[in-house]
Amino acid sequence: MNNKPRIGVLLLNLGTPDSPKVLDVAKYLYEFLSDERVIDIHPIARFLLVGGIIVPFRSPKSAKAYKELWALNQGISPLLKYTALQAELLQKALGDDYVVEYAMRYQSPSIESAVARLAKQNLDHWIILPLFPQYASASTGSAIAKTLEVISKRWVIPSLRIVSDFFAHPLYIQAFAERGKNWQQYDHILFSYHGLPIRQLDKVYEEGLCADRDCAHEINAENHYCYAAQCHATTRALAEKLGIPKEKYTTVFQSRLGKEPWMEPYAEEAIHKLAKTENCNKVLVFSPAFVSDCLETEIEIGMEYKEIFTHENKVLDLVTSLNDSDIFIQCLVDLVKK
Repeated sequence: MNNKPRIGVLLLNLGTPDSPKVLDVAKYLYEFLSDERVIDIHPIARFLLVGGIIVPFRSPKSAKAYKELWALNQGISPLLKYTALQAELLQKALGDDYVVEYAMRYQSPSIESAVARLAKQNLDHWIILPLFPQYASASTGSAIAKTLEVISKRWVIPSLRIVSDFFAHPLYIQAFAERGKNWQQYDHILFSYHGLPIRQLDKVYEEGLCADRDCAHEINAENHYCYAAQCHATTRALAEKLGIPKEKYTTVFQSRLGKEPWMEPYAEEAIHKLAKTENCNKVLVFSPAFVSDCLETEIEIGMEYKEIFTHENKVLDLVTSLNDSDIFIQCLVDLVKK
C-alpha cells in the first residue's frame, strides 16, 4: 500500500483567445483588461475605457495579429500548446504521486475547471505555480487571487503552497542561457520584458516610490517583489551565466498601452535607436518574462521589431522561448519538490 502523500500541482498561465476571430479576441480582451489588477483604476472608469474604447478599437487589429500567430503555429495558440505540453512533461517527470493540471487566468481551460478536476483526486495538498518568472500583481498576483477565490467557494479548502516567482532560479537561467548560447555572433543583446505602468511598481511599497530604490542594480528584502527589480535581476543572472559584458546588453520593456508613464526604456524606441547605430548590424533579443512563445514574442518581437531592423538592412533574431525545454521542466520539478 502506498502511504506517500499525493500532491496536486496547478500550472497557471495568462490565457489566449479561443480563436483569432474578432469576436473571440474581443471576448478575451474584455475579460483580461477588465481585471482590476491589470487596469487598476476606478471600476466605472475601467468599464468605460475597456468596453467603450479599447476593446472596440483594438479587437480588429489584435485579431489580425492573432491570425498571423495561429498561422505560424499550425492553427493553434502556441501559449496554449506549450502550456499543455509543459504540464504533460512535468507530470511524466514527477510520477504518479503527483497530479498536474493547468489553467489559464483568462478564457480556456478555466481555473474553475482545473480546480474541480484536482478536487476529485483526494489529494493531500496542492501547489499553485504561476508560469510567470517575475512577480507582478497584474499577472502572478491576479492568477493567484483568482485561484484562491475559486478554491474558497468549495466546501473543502486543501492545504496549499504558492510559488510566487522564480526569476533567478538556476535552472530557469540555465534553460534560457542554453537557448541563447550563440550570442557572440551579435553586436548587441536586448533583454525584453513585458512592461507595466509605473504606478503599479509604486504600489509594491508601503512608503515611497520605486524610483526611490536602486531596482535596476540590486534586489533585496525591501524590493524583492518589485517587478522591475526582478526583471533586472534576471538580466544580470543571464548575462553573468553567458558571460555577456555590461556594455553589450540592454534591458527594455515592451507592450506599452496608453500614454501614461510605463517602465523604461521602451523596447520599440531601443530597437529604432539600435537600427540607426553604426556598427550594430545584428541584434539578439531574449524575452525572459515568457516561458512559452506567444503573441508578444513571435509577433511583437519576431515580426514587428524585426521589420524595423530589416528595414535598415540589419538582422534581428529572437531567442526561442523555453517551451519544451528539458532544463525548464527540471526547474518546474525543483520548484514543486522544494
